[in-house]
Amino acid sequence: MKIRFWGVRGSIPSPSPRTVRYGGNTTCIEVRTDNNTLLVLDAGTGIFQLAQTLLREMPLQTHVLLSHTHWDHIQGLPFFTPLFVPNNSVHLLGPHDVVTGTGVEKALQVQLQYSYFPVREAEMKADIRYTTIPPESPFAIGDATITAVMLNHAVVNLGYRIDCNGKSLFFTGDHEPHANIYDPTDAEYSDYQALIDEKQAAILKIIQGVDVLIADSAYTAAEYPRRKGWGHGTFDSSIQLGVRAGAKKVFCTHHEPTRSDDDLEAALAEALARNNLPPGGPEIQLAREGLEIVL
Repeated sequence: MKIRFWGVRGSIPSPSPRTVRYGGNTTCIEVRTDNNTLLVLDAGTGIFQLAQTLLREMPLQTHVLLSHTHWDHIQGLPFFTPLFVPNNSVHLLGPHDVVTGTGVEKALQVQLQYSYFPVREAEMKADIRYTTIPPESPFAIGDATITAVMLNHAVVNLGYRIDCNGKSLFFTGDHEPHANIYDPTDAEYSDYQALIDEKQAAILKIIQGVDVLIADSAYTAAEYPRRKGWGHGTFDSSIQLGVRAGAKKVFCTHHEPTRSDDDLEAALAEALARNNLPPGGPEIQLAREGLEIVL
């Protein structure tokens, strides 16, 4: 299985001389299974660069797994070239939106409104299909098994585990560690904590033992108190999740758009100094555009 990062920034694209080493595109990750099944995790602006490399492979079948439909995770979708080419098949999969009552089809339909984009879905030539994914129900795509789990974000967000021939990865999308909203002296504290513990155990069970964990690490520990409830993790929380899950490698991603490459490296170094990794603990790296991992 091969993994390649095409976009690693969060919130908004941030191309500049300060971000050339790690990249300025928003989230998009290419996964190739052993049988060359193509899976794409999220459709941020990085998906456009991925699309350019796929031109020589057409006609092709692509499965795009959306963690959620916030703008930075879908804004590259209308520019995904395979959508415009006859005989291609593009299958969009993602969560059900409990607020609007819609499925993943909303991700493309909203963006292709006439007021915002010059091309309508009916003008796209590929065979476009949609599937709403139920959490914690494994399903197969080619030689891969996909398991989705609900994580903690401002909207419904699915994390994805992908298994193929004994190798595995987990991608969080956007995720903030669960926290008890009650004070320990409140009567509701214990019951709410029990719910959190149950949810965290379910998430950890699905992540357990992965070769690669790709985790939302938007903030530093110092920044987080002012951003609590925004739906994002920290370098520290990603390191700790990797340790608890027994992951072999952790890639910190969804980089804060105002953070330079030097700032990213300094923030990770500070987090590593605060978190003593156990012997044999995970290797921790910053996700970088263009980085390819072979499992």
